[in-house]
Order: sequence, then structure tokens, then C-alpha cells
Amino acid sequence: MRLIEPIRPRNAIDLRKTGELIETRRAFIRPKMYLLAGLLAGLVALIVWSIAVGSYDMSFFKILRTIFGFEQGAYKIVVWDIRLPRITAAIITGCGLGLSGLATQSLLRNPLASPFTLGISQGAAFGAAFSIVVLSAGGMQGSALRTADANTFTIANVYIVTLFAFLGAITATLIILLLARLKKMSPESIILAGVTLSSLFTSGTILIQYFATDVEIATVVFWTFGDVARSSWQEIGLLAFVTGCVMVYFVFHRWNLNALAAGDDSAKGLGVEIDRLRLIGMFLAALVAALATAFHGVIAFLGLLAPHIGRRLAGSDHGLLLPYSCAVGALLLLMADTVGRLLVGSGTLPVGVLTSFMGAPLFLYLLMKGLNR
Repeated sequence: MRLIEPIRPRNAIDLRKTGELIETRRAFIRPKMYLLAGLLAGLVALIVWSIAVGSYDMSFFKILRTIFGFEQGAYKIVVWDIRLPRITAAIITGCGLGLSGLATQSLLRNPLASPFTLGISQGAAFGAAFSIVVLSAGGMQGSALRTADANTFTIANVYIVTLFAFLGAITATLIILLLARLKKMSPESIILAGVTLSSLFTSGTILIQYFATDVEIATVVFWTFGDVARSSWQEIGLLAFVTGCVMVYFVFHRWNLNALAAGDDSAKGLGVEIDRLRLIGMFLAALVAALATAFHGVIAFLGLLAPHIGRRLAGSDHGLLLPYSCAVGALLLLMADTVGRLLVGSGTLPVGVLTSFMGAPLFLYLLMKGLNR
């Protein structure tokens, strides 16, 4: 007598395959999460080391007592008024620039894209210089907290500078988007367009400086150096809030970014609204880059460097790549600022110089790799 094999329900088979896929993905993600935890632990260790070292060295015990309010006087001034704002600004700015760089690379599908290489940072610098010189948003102020000089050039109205920096950044972003959409430009051509925009905005900044007074020129030059020590807790909080909101948006659209990496046609077939995603995403990336540039000057190549290191560590899944890029950006900028502070001793070495030294070789490597293809 022939036995009839029982028919398995189709739903049971699908559930078993789904469970296997979920387990496989968990096994893939688990070591990546451990590595991310290691990066965050390294960031915490770097924060402690950055607080401790400098012209006024502190022990770990003294740092803890000062943070919890048991130490007053010089210790409190050094920790709460000088080093902690600087460290927090470096972390938030590095995170924001890493996020902005990853967003521009993913949305434009161009590994060489970043706020600096596309002219977004230079557009923000032009807008900030315009507000400082034409609208008198800059000035000179005395400060006892600076060890290099008693007189420091500061931003008198940071919100006007931020607004015009954002307008300059969004203008560069819209030009890039229009060229990419209307002219169907290749990734290499988009980078060349970004270089052209950088030259245009830099020339405009120089022209503004030509008609400025000595104090205004010094303020613009001081602002463009790239320095995370100039922002207050209020400005740091604003940048942290905007960066956090933009991060939430891109985390929510991480699967759309993964689909976009496969090509526009594939993304459209999966139901992704490409034009809307690019417009809103580039707008938000420009907002973060504009705020970071307005508060801390031009910090070159960090938005290019952090996403590529993140891809080496986490792969191309944006669910992992987003936190990795932010963590790497924060680590790199805090490390560059701490090393620059130790090298000079007065805290006046521009952090943008060190990020340029790190990012320029990577940019040349990626450019040569693309040409060899």
C-alpha cells in the first residue's frame, strides 16, 4: 500500500525560511555591533584622555570629582568652561559631518561626494563671510580663557551667520542636484562641478575680504580656520538637536538608501520615491554641514573620510553604516583636536589642518582608483 506523504502547510515552510534568514542576519550583524560598541568605548576613553591632558594636566580622580561638583576653582573652569565644551563640540561636529558625507555619497551614488568636495562647505563659508563683513555679524572680544592671546575674534550674531551659511550651502546643493538631474552627469562630472563651485565661492569670499576692514578680515580668516573651541553650550545644543533629527530621518529611510545603492531603476521598482528622497536628504545634509561650518569653520575632508572608514568596518548596509560613520567622524575629529592641542600647547592649531592631512591622501587614492577603472 502506497503511503501518501503528508502535505506541509505553505505558511509553515515560509515561516521556517523567514526564521533562517533572520538568524543568518543576526549572525552577520552581531560582530558588527560588538565592533561598534568597541568604537564607542574607544570614544569614551578618548574623551577622558582629552579632558586629562593639556597645559593643565589632571588625574582621572580629579576629573571625576570635578564633573560631580566636588572640585571648584581652576579645576571647574578647566573642565566645564574650556575642555568639556570643546570635546562635546568635536564629537557632535564630527558626527554631523560624517552623517552629511555619508548622505551625499549615498544620495548621489558617488564615493567622492562630501560637503567639502561638492562645494557645500565653501558655499557656507561664502555666506558666513558675507554676513560677517556686509551685515557686521563679526567682531573682537576680550577673553581670559584663551591662552594664546587676550583678544579673540568672535561671531557677534551667530544666528545671522548660520542663516547665511545655510543659504550658501543650500545654493551649492541645489546647483549640484540640478546638474545631476537635468544634464544626467556622471559621478566624475559631478565632482568636477563641485570643484568649480568651490573655486567660485572661494573667489567670492576673497572679493568680500578685499572690501572689508582689518578686523573683519581677521574675523573671517579666524572663522575659516576650523576650530571646535569657539562654540558655547547653546550652539552645541542646537547643532546636536539638528544632527539628531537628521540622523533619525536617515535611519527611518535606511532601506530606501540601500535600495538606491542598487541604482535608480531598481529603487523605483521597489517603490522608492527617488526625487523626493534626494531633495529632502540633500537639504538635510546641507543643513547639518551649514551649521557645523557656521559654528566651527571649514573642517575639510572629514565628511569624505568617515563614511569610507565606516564602509570598511560595517559594509554597505545603511542600518549599520549610519552609526559607524557618525562614530568614526566623532573619533577622528576629537583625536585631531586633541593632538593639535598637544602639539601647539595653546590650543590654537586649526583642526581643519589636521583633517586635511588625513583626508587629502584618501581623496587622491579614491580619485586614482576611479580613473584606473
